[in-house]
Amino acid sequence: STTFSMLGANFHLEGTNSTKKLSYLVGVRHKSNQYLLNSLETQGEYNPNFTDIQSFINHKINDKWSISTLFNYSRNKYQHIPANKTTRFGTISVPLELRVYFEGQEIDSYETFFGASNFLYRPINNMNLSFTFSAFQTFESETFDILGQYWLSEVDNDLGSDNFGEATFNIGVGSHLDHARNYLKATVYNAEHKGVYLIDDFEFRWGLKSQSEQIDDEINEWTLIDSADYSLPHPADSVGVGIQNSRPFYLDESLRTSISLNSFRHQAYMQLSQQLGRFDLTSGIRASYWDLNEEYLFSPRASLSYQPLWDRDIVFRFSTGYYYQSPFYRELRDFDGNINRNIKSQKSIHFVLGSDYNFKIWQRPFKLVSEVYYKDITNLIPYEVENIRIRYYANNDAVGYARGIDLRLNGEFVKNIESWVSLSILETKADILNDSYLDENGNIIEPGYYERPTDQLVNFNLFFQDYLPKNPNFKMHLNLVYGSKLPLTAPNSYKGQYDFNLPDYKRVDIGFSAIIKKEGQKTRQFNPFKFTKETWLSLEVFNLLDIDNTISFLWIKDTNGFQFGVPNRLTSRLINLKLHMSF
Repeated sequence: STTFSMLGANFHLEGTNSTKKLSYLVGVRHKSNQYLLNSLETQGEYNPNFTDIQSFINHKINDKWSISTLFNYSRNKYQHIPANKTTRFGTISVPLELRVYFEGQEIDSYETFFGASNFLYRPINNMNLSFTFSAFQTFESETFDILGQYWLSEVDNDLGSDNFGEATFNIGVGSHLDHARNYLKATVYNAEHKGVYLIDDFEFRWGLKSQSEQIDDEINEWTLIDSADYSLPHPADSVGVGIQNSRPFYLDESLRTSISLNSFRHQAYMQLSQQLGRFDLTSGIRASYWDLNEEYLFSPRASLSYQPLWDRDIVFRFSTGYYYQSPFYRELRDFDGNINRNIKSQKSIHFVLGSDYNFKIWQRPFKLVSEVYYKDITNLIPYEVENIRIRYYANNDAVGYARGIDLRLNGEFVKNIESWVSLSILETKADILNDSYLDENGNIIEPGYYERPTDQLVNFNLFFQDYLPKNPNFKMHLNLVYGSKLPLTAPNSYKGQYDFNLPDYKRVDIGFSAIIKKEGQKTRQFNPFKFTKETWLSLEVFNLLDIDNTISFLWIKDTNGFQFGVPNRLTSRLINLKLHMSF
């Protein structure tokens, strides 16, 4: 099959040999967001492109042995030469406008290789043993030198003024220079064994895994902020002092470091599943060891499902257990580029109660999945979201929790075509221990719990499909997305000290598709797609209502050191035309 669209193309090929013992699957995708990104507020030259190749080959040697290989290559390159940016923000009473003129460019590259070989052995009919060897390597580079010169102005909001809606009063002029030469190389090797044994209503699973990690990281980045010929932050002025006492030069942010890490991880697990009448019980334990921090972990877990003897088709589920999130390299590195080798895994205890309910409406199948959960978290590693990067504190100095409800209903709202709607309610907060401080009046302040960066209270999604009653080859889909505010911390402010949020996220997408050639359908001679098995054409409109959604903020300062958060907005309305053919 092959697909062409205004955003890229993809191709896939699959098949078997004559004996049906060898099967293969190959896929190639290429995507370019150049057209998509040209709808941003920041005007300039964009040249991002994404390419990946995947392949899976399986060979059945005999009834007991089979070998499979998996390969994946991915290359994401992003080149950006910004020219100018105009953003209006603020409130109705105090509207503001920011104009920025840029020089320089940004080139980011992310390249990954992954390969794995699996040997599957079936010594008896009810037992499978697998042995997997894999390797993963990634090369990441972030390089940019971008100078932005900005003018911050108040907008005339007097309806009776001749200058209504125009930038009239300048409240800040300055520039900021961002520089980076960051390079990361990570190589991971794995050797793993898994097994499963089945007998009647009993199932036993086990596994062993060893992993080697090699990481090399070079960081060199800094930011210079200037406002009205002052470098910020700058020392106090010294009028009348001789030039021999020159003032030091400061950068707003500066980080330079070189890091190399080599470590091994070892993991093991076993799991038992047993059907007991109308109950299904699954229990197990997972253990691991990491030689970098010399930490041993043991994680017992259990889940129980029950199907009552009711007229309705419903299943209730309950699960609990200890879960550990072992840190990788990013969690080890703090804001200053230092590595904490003594950091421990984040630990949580989960309690999840859910149900699956299958029923019919209008003689059509529907399914309602619901879950209520609570997670108590300790050894938490706090982090902040800086633009689109996650920066960790690299310390287990916080506790927290997450609780919420997930609901999802899917079914045939229109006959023979599936739609769904979901609603999630979430609250997740954390408390950094021993973080009291003195305010400007000398009072001790205990910040307590603050909203974690993922604390989005409401998330709603609706996906609806329909077709013409007399011609089901013509279809329509509608996608509605709503996400409530996300918390945000301004630079150089303490957690919970700065009450700031990303605005609500709202988007409406609509799409139309038509089947030009249906599988098995006889076509006329002049049909240009008669040589294909199936062909369809679709037209999609993303962000139909052209809503300005904010992804992050550009922080600027005036000469008094006051910060202004200028929104960086996502793409506006986009149209995508797609042609898909299968053979």
